[in-house]
Amino acid sequence: MATFLLRYGEIALKGQNQGFFLDTLVRNVHRALAPLGRPSVEAVFGRILVTIDAAPDDAAERLRRVFGIVSLSAVDAVPLELDALTAAVIRRTGAWLARRPETLTFKVDTRRADKAFPHSSMEVSSQIGGAVQRAFPQLRARMRNPDLTIRIELRDRAYVATDVLSGPGGLPTGTGGRVLALISGGIDSPVAAWLTARRGARLAAAHFHSFPFTSDRAKEKVLDLCRVLASYTGGLPLWIVHFTEIQRAIQRAVPDALRVLVMRRMMMRIAAALAPREQALALVTGESIGQVASQTLEAIAVINEPVSLPVLRPLIGADKTEIVARAEAIGTYPISIRPYDDCCSLFVPAHPRTQPTSAEVEAAEAGLDLDALAAEALERSERLDIRAPEIVAVTPA
Repeated sequence: MATFLLRYGEIALKGQNQGFFLDTLVRNVHRALAPLGRPSVEAVFGRILVTIDAAPDDAAERLRRVFGIVSLSAVDAVPLELDALTAAVIRRTGAWLARRPETLTFKVDTRRADKAFPHSSMEVSSQIGGAVQRAFPQLRARMRNPDLTIRIELRDRAYVATDVLSGPGGLPTGTGGRVLALISGGIDSPVAAWLTARRGARLAAAHFHSFPFTSDRAKEKVLDLCRVLASYTGGLPLWIVHFTEIQRAIQRAVPDALRVLVMRRMMMRIAAALAPREQALALVTGESIGQVASQTLEAIAVINEPVSLPVLRPLIGADKTEIVARAEAIGTYPISIRPYDDCCSLFVPAHPRTQPTSAEVEAAEAGLDLDALAAEALERSERLDIRAPEIVAVTPA
């Protein structure tokens, strides 16, 4: 049996809407743990208490992927009595020392949410700290940067923890509407999708596949990226858009320097057509100003023109180092760097146009039957239901 205390952040600031966000988070915790058993999940005194008959490490890895959870701790939950609390602390400290015998310093950090408890936080910390030193004489108290912090929360019961694991934070999935994310297979777009989902949005995804220009391995790479995203969101639909004929038409009719821009405009048109099918209120892309030639402000403005939907760009001010660090933290980076190119990277011109105008791009599109090309692409596309694979550990964000 494993017991966890989950901490949330900005949900506490939601005023009269807090109940909606908290109820959604509780449901999402149930969903995340369902493959392991039937958890008990309840909101208590500004925290969420979870009990489940499962291996603690397995449950913790699933909880660390639930948007809205800032941090979590495996805890002992005992009655609000000093004797029971002391026994739990001694038990937890002994388990810690068995794993980390090199530990030399400790402190006790007590938070008293239940003000009816007859002892102050400082009194509890002092009494418990003395008991720890008597039980483990090798330990000495240290208030700054101790090897071990024993955390006590006095709420409906007393909760004792020696570890704090980070969660993804943000808002619970399902509280922020629906979006359609364009996933290329590179490093940036999955991170952009993840950051948008972290704000509570439900994800759908679209990938533009150009076989034989891009291989089935490139497609599988995108499927694996979406499986990682699904481990955070609980699942998502993925559209594999047939893009081959569009690319062939662009190659024949569009000047080399403008091909990537025209391709991206076509992607936006098709994504905008897919959005109503997923009830998506916005599109999401992985662009960052100036990162590549097609991501200058002039290029982004031209790419936006064919659609009226909002286009969210969570990475717009991030540099590559920041994006890579986030990709490593969420688990998409090892997949994104597989050496299988997407349809845009295969057609990057030697001298791309970095300051395009609407007039010249529209002139370049004049030889294309845009509506027919988009309709054919949509007709030949497939919709997949992506579910999470077995959860594996990732580096905390």
